[in-house]
Amino acid sequence: MDWKALACCTIVLSLLIFLPLSVSDDRLVQGKPLSPGDTIVSDSGAFALGFFNRSNSTSASLYLGIWYNDIPELTVVWVANRETPAANGTAPMLSFTNTFNLVVSEGNGGGRVLWKTDNMAAAPSSTPPTVVLLNTGNLVIRSSNGTTLWQSFDHHTDTLLPGMKLRFKYNKRGGDDERLVSWKGPADPSPGPFSLGGDPVTLLQLFLWNGTRPVVRGIPWGGNLVYSDRQNYQANSTTQVIIYLAVVDSDEDIYFTYSLSDGAPHTMFVLTYSGNFQTNSWSSKTLAWVVLGKWMDKECNRYGYCGTHGYCDETAGPVPTCKCLDGFEPASKENWAGGKFSAGCRRKEPLLGCGDNFIALPGMKWPDRFVSIGGDKSTLEECAAECSRNCSCVAYAHTNLSSSRSAGDIMRCFVWAGELIDTGKIGEELGGQTFYLRLAGLDAEAAEHGNRTKRNAARIMLPILGSSVLALVCISLAWFHFKGKKKRWTKHNNATLDGMSTLFELGEGNTSHDHEFPFVTLEEISLATHNFSETYMIGEGGFGKVYKVKLGGQDVAVKRLSKDSQQGTKEFKNEVILIAKLQHRNLVRLLGCCAEGDEKLLIYEYLPNGGLDATIFDESKKLLLDWATRFNIIKGVAKGLLYLHQDSRMTVIHRDLKAGNVLLDAEMKPKIADFGMARTFVDNQQNANTQRVVGTFGYMAPEYAMEGVFSTKSDIYSFGVLLLEVVTGLRRHCNSQTGFSSLTIYSWSMWKEGKTDELPDSSIIDTCSLDEVLLCIHVALLCVQENPDERPLMSYVVFVLENGSTTLPTPNQPSYFVRRSTEQKVQMSVNSCTITDIAGR
Repeated sequence: MDWKALACCTIVLSLLIFLPLSVSDDRLVQGKPLSPGDTIVSDSGAFALGFFNRSNSTSASLYLGIWYNDIPELTVVWVANRETPAANGTAPMLSFTNTFNLVVSEGNGGGRVLWKTDNMAAAPSSTPPTVVLLNTGNLVIRSSNGTTLWQSFDHHTDTLLPGMKLRFKYNKRGGDDERLVSWKGPADPSPGPFSLGGDPVTLLQLFLWNGTRPVVRGIPWGGNLVYSDRQNYQANSTTQVIIYLAVVDSDEDIYFTYSLSDGAPHTMFVLTYSGNFQTNSWSSKTLAWVVLGKWMDKECNRYGYCGTHGYCDETAGPVPTCKCLDGFEPASKENWAGGKFSAGCRRKEPLLGCGDNFIALPGMKWPDRFVSIGGDKSTLEECAAECSRNCSCVAYAHTNLSSSRSAGDIMRCFVWAGELIDTGKIGEELGGQTFYLRLAGLDAEAAEHGNRTKRNAARIMLPILGSSVLALVCISLAWFHFKGKKKRWTKHNNATLDGMSTLFELGEGNTSHDHEFPFVTLEEISLATHNFSETYMIGEGGFGKVYKVKLGGQDVAVKRLSKDSQQGTKEFKNEVILIAKLQHRNLVRLLGCCAEGDEKLLIYEYLPNGGLDATIFDESKKLLLDWATRFNIIKGVAKGLLYLHQDSRMTVIHRDLKAGNVLLDAEMKPKIADFGMARTFVDNQQNANTQRVVGTFGYMAPEYAMEGVFSTKSDIYSFGVLLLEVVTGLRRHCNSQTGFSSLTIYSWSMWKEGKTDELPDSSIIDTCSLDEVLLCIHVALLCVQENPDERPLMSYVVFVLENGSTTLPTPNQPSYFVRRSTEQKVQMSVNSCTITDIAGR
């Protein structure tokens, strides 16, 4: 099997296509159906319509779809029969019937109907309707007078092309809300679990759902008079992409759409199978898709992450953190201190009666579940009075929802009752609005900022907002792209990496000098550690020592590089420059740094459960890791690697993935650490060679340990070894326990002998899911194959771990090379530091 054929960058697929048997035009006519092997190509040659299958298997199912025709990577943008594929060999065809409908059926048109349009028969005419694939990628049935009777742009899959509309539920045509729906997998076009569209309840915000569960919520539109937006990107060295976002309030519809600047490369919005809503643009330089922006996936921004009455503060520092609203405190201070926020916050003082004390909270992302009251001309004072009269009203907001089609201003009053969920503080520059929170009592200082109102009764209703939502999607999509790009820094000294260049040059691959980063003074760290007292030390290695301290009220880990380390400076700048650009829930976050004189310190988030190795290889502690926890750790590390290899703005090779460099947070969620040895690749680079091999023996891929060649596949080898360790509870060198020189050879031997079910750790064997365990062992053996080309990509690994598979290929024997007693010294790492070790070359 060619693993590259299974690689995916969300919708960028390497799929088997039946090549056209003959040159075809852009039309489908009655009596001339489209069969597998034929295509219809748009007039410009940009798009093609035809049948494709999702793998290189001759028995794979067939789908009718539209894809880009003028780029080498097959990228499907629309699929007709997503839920009813045709079996290969059943001779499916696309026909244009006498009722002017498109029909996909099996058996050369005489068998089962798989898909059809819902077009009503056109009025009699001397010229029948035509079916045309437009240069926009839109497949249309068009009458002789040019009227569109049906179009694929009205039937969304996972992709939003330029000119396509995303309508709202309450549009004037009375139709249902429209959503993008993800693929089920990287090569499976059937509907997946993720969808994106307007909120059918409040009508003023966008949601990304996993099934019926909200994953991320956009910023509610609070009256910013934005009807269009313009985003600039540099897709490659020669072409600039300008995306014009707009919400259109026409006579028939209210919808979001976008267009591109003249000469821009192919660019599209995609909801990926993994749940990312992102913008992809084709680079003619690298012949690959470039991710221009995506919905941020910081944990703090995920729906309800901070619990009821908690909010995600993105203005206090570079790392968003959960806080309680004014007048509230953590429901469980112990859980809150340990980073568990789901229980949320509770009032410090109960509300007695209605109460009339409100405090203004500016720059907020409003909580979810709000409703509108009053008329179109309500004032702020009237809104405050309405909420004050109703004892169940806990907060209110007032805003102007005017649209360009409105006769004058539309003033709206929004209120909240019950628990406040999914609140955030983002600042006014990113669309944050003021809302007013009811408190049990205000002290004298807070009262100066609150509003006192009267009491009476009020009736809450949900009116139809009509065209007042005109600017919703523009603001939300702008937030998708740029919410995380505005840098916010702590109260400590701020600097840029330009300042660091006075200590040392930035080095290869890091020529940019425009990356701001929060610097902390040496004095502050010295005070926090009592001048680096051994009492605060929690780890030590060849690169220096690690301390646990509290800075700004937050527990952090401070890594102090040894002054006499030859490699300390290089690793320091590598981590600062590299990790500052990386943001993922399964990567350790770098919060700041310090570079004064000979002192070089890195400040990380503190993870209370330390390295995975300290738990998984400890006979007593490993009992904390049941199979469900271990499986989540495996999947978390895989997702972190997938981000490094594919989804981040650069391809990152970690080069030292191991159990000691996987840290566990308070909930045993994994985070990959120690990027001092990481390397980045340019877009079209596949591998590199180094004379300085770094890593840890037993985790290093054979081509890297023996020849110095590294790539994403060398990280995948390390992941396979780590996966076996997590499943078996054995170290990579397990001679005394197994009689074999390495865990990989032992696992392979058990596999060949049909004894795979004896590999799981004895502490989980009675409670684990054997199917999941065997799946992990199978995936691990695929990852440690000797030939790098035979190892799967992380995109495939993540998909298999998340969805399972019964058709995995048989792994080949892993490499076998022994450790020799006298060889060249290779730099090794232990946990977050490094030591010198002897390894085979």
